Amino acid sequence: MTRIPDASVIHSRLRLRQLRLMLALEEFGSLRRAAENIGMTQPAATKMLHEAEGVLGVELFERLSRGMRPTPFGETVTYYARMVFAELSGMREELVALESGNLGRVTVGAIPALASGLLTRTIATLKKSHPRLSMSIQVDTSDVLVNALLQDQLDLVLGRIPPGARAEELLFDSLGEEQLCVIAGAQNPLAQATQLTWAELQNMTWVLQQQPSPMRTIINQVFHNARVDVPSSIVETTSIMTLLSLIQQTDMLGVTPLSVVDDYPGRHLLAILPISFEPRLPPFGLITRRHRIMSSAMQAFISTVKAEHQLKLSTSVSDT
Repeated sequence: MTRIPDASVIHSRLRLRQLRLMLALEEFGSLRRAAENIGMTQPAATKMLHEAEGVLGVELFERLSRGMRPTPFGETVTYYARMVFAELSGMREELVALESGNLGRVTVGAIPALASGLLTRTIATLKKSHPRLSMSIQVDTSDVLVNALLQDQLDLVLGRIPPGARAEELLFDSLGEEQLCVIAGAQNPLAQATQLTWAELQNMTWVLQQQPSPMRTIINQVFHNARVDVPSSIVETTSIMTLLSLIQQTDMLGVTPLSVVDDYPGRHLLAILPISFEPRLPPFGLITRRHRIMSSAMQAFISTVKAEHQLKLSTSVSDT
């Protein structure tokens, strides 16, 4: 039978100050320094730690000859303690924003392929309905963004679940899949081709995302399936604008979702080469922390993303 008490007991008996002490203990590894950090005496800190361990029914910190270190139980408690204080900080920011008449603040991560289309439309619509909503945007690959989300540096991510991510800590709301295409500048001689093979493109200079992004993995797989070496001349970037500029001004080739080309104002400056992909990117969607409480700002952003995505799909269907 487990020693761990029911959640109701933990809720009623575990205090925020005890959680603050555990975070300080994890940081300093010393009861004396941890007590000083949160403004209490060492005997009081010792008593508070014993009380917390009594509530939870397990030893949280191992007493060493010089200092203390968290047990596996302690590591779990400090992990959730950080989440608790992050939520409280978010609550305060939202209260301050509401007090001043704002909806609040939302920090969003987005992969480059969605930043210039879906994300841009979402921001424009939100600013019309909630002009005082504060938004912070980070554009990067999914692996970087999801790691930032797991560290509470972002509220949500518009992207993909990368391989190896702690999926059990995430919620994924799929929005769909994207079709990839190879693009060149309209002036590129290859733009006039009617049929191409991967072998014919192998010696070209390519503009690609860095490893280990999902898109780069697919490109490597495509060349491998075609029994062709991966190109040796590669320019790596996560910037869609850098990709498009290089494609237009040189004879380099690039890979991008078809939606990026369709949304690009300079569409006439680009050419989609006649070569197809068999592998597909994993679905993209909205990624949030599983135990994260949705703020008003997050809810407004998520509902607007879904509405804009549905509107785009409806428009695309009506145009065909």
